[in-house]
Amino acid sequence: MAKRLKKSYKFAFRSSLFIVVIVTFLLGISMYYSATIEWLFLVIFSLVSFTIAFIIIQYRVEKFIYKRIKKIYDDVSLLESTSFSSAPITTDIKTLTEEIERFAQGKKMEIDTLKIREEYRKDFLGNISHELKTPLFTVQGYILTLLDGAMDDKRVHRKYLERANKGVERLIYIVKDLDMITKLEVGGLNLDLEDFDIIELIQNVFDSLEMRAAKKKITLTFDIDYKEPIMVKADKERMQQVLANLLVNSIKYGYNNGTTEVSVENLIKNKVIVRVTDNGEGIPKELISRLFERFYRVDKSGSREVGGSGLGLAIVKHILEAHNEKIYVESVVGVGSEFSFTLEKTSNKTL
Repeated sequence: MAKRLKKSYKFAFRSSLFIVVIVTFLLGISMYYSATIEWLFLVIFSLVSFTIAFIIIQYRVEKFIYKRIKKIYDDVSLLESTSFSSAPITTDIKTLTEEIERFAQGKKMEIDTLKIREEYRKDFLGNISHELKTPLFTVQGYILTLLDGAMDDKRVHRKYLERANKGVERLIYIVKDLDMITKLEVGGLNLDLEDFDIIELIQNVFDSLEMRAAKKKITLTFDIDYKEPIMVKADKERMQQVLANLLVNSIKYGYNNGTTEVSVENLIKNKVIVRVTDNGEGIPKELISRLFERFYRVDKSGSREVGGSGLGLAIVKHILEAHNEKIYVESVVGVGSEFSFTLEKTSNKTL
């Protein structure tokens, strides 16, 4: 507080001193030439003049700053009015300038953040419109064809109904994924934490995706033969979803006759890191930061040939964040990608 008070009175002190020195000097010169110089009088005059000047300057400056600077603060909602009455008012211009600059910098960051959010909102609305439009128009097309007379043709009406049903299933898939992300973001999705063997879970995901991987002749494998279970604590169902999404992506964007390898390694005493590595197309470095945005696709053409809702990686990120875990990405175009994430380990067994 002492430093703050000293700094608050600095302007008035220096100004008063400057005025008193000049006035006393001029008075002293006048008394010298009139041969009536009185040193005691000059000292008393200097002290009294300094005191009066200091009080007047400090009072005027405080009133000036309080009325004008407080109005600025109130206008921009930087400080509440009560904060002014409870703290000394600084009359140091440097301090005021620094405070205003900090405020301006903070507002600039807020504006930049709002601009980024606005761009994200536009992208999101455009992406979700595109994602929903395609299956909707597909379903509508088949239904209109049936209504126009194809219903009477037994050879085509069942085929069209089946295709329309696939479009509806895709819509349901997208809506369910959106609902899950929303719940994860607002903390409305309860996690059922339990201890389980991550190796066994990975193998189950391998088995469920075996036929899908076989279509592209992609091998799903571990990096080594894990003979002992590795126990982790997490929501088993959600972790299965995380692994499935990462492995499905490696199959989608992997080369024919490729390999996707999963490894589980000790990270620190109570953490393991799960790595999903493929030798597929890879991801350009400048696009990695956007991978976990909803509906964002590396393929700029917007092709939906690989299927999916476009929400897989966003869901992965939110599930892991709900577990207070991290996900990492490394990728080289034409070489492959590695997605890795951490989990809490509940066993001291060595890997």
